[in-house]
Amino acid sequence: MLHCKYPGVFLSLAVLFSTITGCANTTFAEKLEESLQADSKLKDNPVVFGDKQVNTTPSPSAKTLPADFPKEIPVYPNAELQSVNPDTNNTGKISASWTSSDPSNSIVGFYRNQLRSNKWEVIKSPTDGQQGEFEAERNNSEIKIVVEPKNTTTELLIEYSPSSTNSQTTSTPNPSNTANPDFIGPLQPGNTATQPQINPQVTIESKEFNDLNKAPQELQSYIQDLATLGILSAPTDTNTNKNNNPTNQFQPNKNITRREYARWLVAANNAMHVNSSSKQIRLASASNKSAFRDVKNTDPDFAAIQGLAEAGLIPSSLSGDSTQVLFRPDAPLTREQMVLWKIPLDTRQALPNASLDTVKQTWGFQDVGKIDPKALRAVIADYQNGDQSNIRRVFGYTTLFQPKKAVNRAEAAAALWYFGTENEGISAKEALKLKQ
Repeated sequence: MLHCKYPGVFLSLAVLFSTITGCANTTFAEKLEESLQADSKLKDNPVVFGDKQVNTTPSPSAKTLPADFPKEIPVYPNAELQSVNPDTNNTGKISASWTSSDPSNSIVGFYRNQLRSNKWEVIKSPTDGQQGEFEAERNNSEIKIVVEPKNTTTELLIEYSPSSTNSQTTSTPNPSNTANPDFIGPLQPGNTATQPQINPQVTIESKEFNDLNKAPQELQSYIQDLATLGILSAPTDTNTNKNNNPTNQFQPNKNITRREYARWLVAANNAMHVNSSSKQIRLASASNKSAFRDVKNTDPDFAAIQGLAEAGLIPSSLSGDSTQVLFRPDAPLTREQMVLWKIPLDTRQALPNASLDTVKQTWGFQDVGKIDPKALRAVIADYQNGDQSNIRRVFGYTTLFQPKKAVNRAEAAAALWYFGTENEGISAKEALKLKQ
């Protein structure tokens, strides 16, 4: 029996418990009691052994743009938001900063394209393509974008005015953007009602002129086809007549102005390619910043002239020609200008290299030295169109191009009667059949 074999054990335990009981208020007793108590951490946070443990420590949330950040401001996709600084100087401006691992020229190019395609009026932009500032306006909103390259990253700063809830209208949420509340990137315009008109339309109507007999016999059919197609009609929203001419008078022998030819060129090209939008020239919106100082966005032919400039079909600062700041819309159109503007819409490809000797050997022009160097390539490309050459159709056989001579209205119409190359193209007569 236990009590017989180990009497010393029972005696020791008895002494121990009596000591604890008698010394309950002693330090030793307190420490011993604490050592035997349950862990308070386990009591407050019970754990079921065998279950998978999850770290519930909250992680810092990613920075997001405030709700009043204007949706029309594009944000570079591959950039991480660093901070949003409130307006501390009562300027009404808030600034947000990002960093990106992409090179600065990529970011500059992104904003150059985004601001233009989203119809911002760019007041200032970087000159070297690597860094600098953008300043732009749109719908009474102003933004400043600063791109600055660092050692391994590129810093991006956008200064803007917060959106006013009073001026906003109800819009349909964009599912692609609202699906992720942490999305930072270029936002599509959510309110189409406040967007500027990007594809203005000009209404043209078929015309009948009673003075076509005054035009050269060879050109009369060209004029008639274009008139029937509606190309030579004045737009209904700009039906003004500075010279008080009768509306049924075409005046074929009168010099055509640069603005008239620009209007006809756009209208003819788009009418010929009515079923091929990829070949049409987009008319510019009145909200676009004019490429020329003398063509305001209120000009009746602004949409066509600006559209040609933005398509790179006429020389302007947009195409890299810093000297072309004036369009001179009411100046007479010259022969070399007529070919230079038209031929890219015929070939739809880069113009060939040209020299004075090449033009002289092909065309045989005696006055080749008078042709503007910019027009030489267009003249050579026109020669390669064979019988569909604009020069041959308009002027017939000639050894004098007379590049600076003014073009009359009948000649301009003849040039616009056909678009394409010798092997493939469309005429106004064929376009009329498609219209019927």
